[in-house]
Amino acid sequence: MNSVLPRVLIGLVALGGALWLGGALLEPSAPPAQQRRWTSSQDCQECHAEVYAEWEDSWHAKAYIDPDVREQSKEFSNTDCIDCHAPKPVFVTGVGKRVLPRADRRHEGVDCLSCHLLPNGDIAGTITSPSAPCRPVATVDLQRVDYCGVCHNQHKTVDQWRATHYAEEGTGCVECHMPHRDGDVNKGRYHQMAGGHDLGLIQGAISLRARRVAGAVKIEVENHSVGHAYPTDERSRASDVWWRPVDSEDWHHLYRIRDPYRYESDIPRTLLDAGETKVLVLDDPAASQAIEVMLVYKLSPYYRRPDTGEPISTSEVVDPLIDSQEVHRVLVPE
Repeated sequence: MNSVLPRVLIGLVALGGALWLGGALLEPSAPPAQQRRWTSSQDCQECHAEVYAEWEDSWHAKAYIDPDVREQSKEFSNTDCIDCHAPKPVFVTGVGKRVLPRADRRHEGVDCLSCHLLPNGDIAGTITSPSAPCRPVATVDLQRVDYCGVCHNQHKTVDQWRATHYAEEGTGCVECHMPHRDGDVNKGRYHQMAGGHDLGLIQGAISLRARRVAGAVKIEVENHSVGHAYPTDERSRASDVWWRPVDSEDWHHLYRIRDPYRYESDIPRTLLDAGETKVLVLDDPAASQAIEVMLVYKLSPYYRRPDTGEPISTSEVVDPLIDSQEVHRVLVPE
């Protein structure tokens, strides 16, 4: 019998661990990576340097060490705050359930493991790759709003989103806060997770308009592109409308946009809901001349004296940009 198989037959011949199949060389699949124990975000840096650098520069990474947070929580003596500022992995405590605080590595804040570590020690990702060092498993929950909501609905941000057209259209948190790098789905999502600290994001989502109508100045602040109320997530945040005559250095406070704390029962909720426009009418005689109108954004509702750090009220503020970022400024001619 001829030892050479007829060419009409499909042969299988082992070639150095590969397979020859009818003229095609098939490489063997890579063996699964050996599972290791992940203990810190630094474990992720070697393979994911770009993502790690973005996270390291994010406010997720600074969630525990942020001086504003530490001051407002009284060094986390308000124990409600620590849950979300140094949480255990979301997949361990459960999607849809309130997160719990971890005891170690709190300085890493909301770290890689908080979002990606699965209960069995694998890593949640956008693809499944058993041969990669972290053995990622494609996990749809990572992109769902309820996943972010375990922390970000503590102050009803997700509930605010549910009432918008974005929810009806299926546009969730990651589309705005974790867009694809350079708009390319193949480059992965941006992990700096821009939010209230990103002035450009705020400027692109909020409009300020002002014009003269019937002897007064009509001012409009519009939340046209935020997928929730403005400002949101933290009751400590605020946004203020100020105005001044162009020939004056003295600013006058007109309106505050904010969700008050529970104990501030005498302060109304003035958040600007998604799609809402707040109309203000300024009829002060001093505004009959050319004026400037400015919208500022604050990460703390209170202004502080630059020399002592003591709190001061808006009525005492000379420079509204103390502790604030200018969002928009418009000129209203005489």
